[in-house]
Amino acid sequence: MTVQYFTPEGMLRPTPYHHVAVGTGTRHVHVSGQIARQADGTPVAPGDLAGQVAQALRNTSVGLAGAGASFADVLRLTFYVTRWNPDKIGDLMNGLETVADEIGLRLPMPPASLIGVDYLFEPDVLVEVEATAILE
Repeated sequence: MTVQYFTPEGMLRPTPYHHVAVGTGTRHVHVSGQIARQADGTPVAPGDLAGQVAQALRNTSVGLAGAGASFADVLRLTFYVTRWNPDKIGDLMNGLETVADEIGLRLPMPPASLIGVDYLFEPDVLVEVEATAILE
């Protein structure tokens, strides 16, 4: 296994993610920010954060697979959410949990950051997901 996840004693618990990932390997995979769009650019789940999280993660999974990786190889995830406030955590987690089994994302997930932003590149985009993975 190229990635080991853990949360050392003394770090915040519980969280839906591990605090630390240790990767061993030589091939780095970086998946650029993925949004809720089909391959032809058609928007998915307009106005629905949970639906957009699910589709952005599906698209991330496709990017990983294209490089021969999966969520088991992911060292880190970054979520950018427009107009973030803590009331949105339920929708974000719902989207994540809805798609986790489908895409092979185990919970708790790899180390992750959630960054609130005012705006992403188009007005209907509510979330963008980036992934970094490592392979042998």
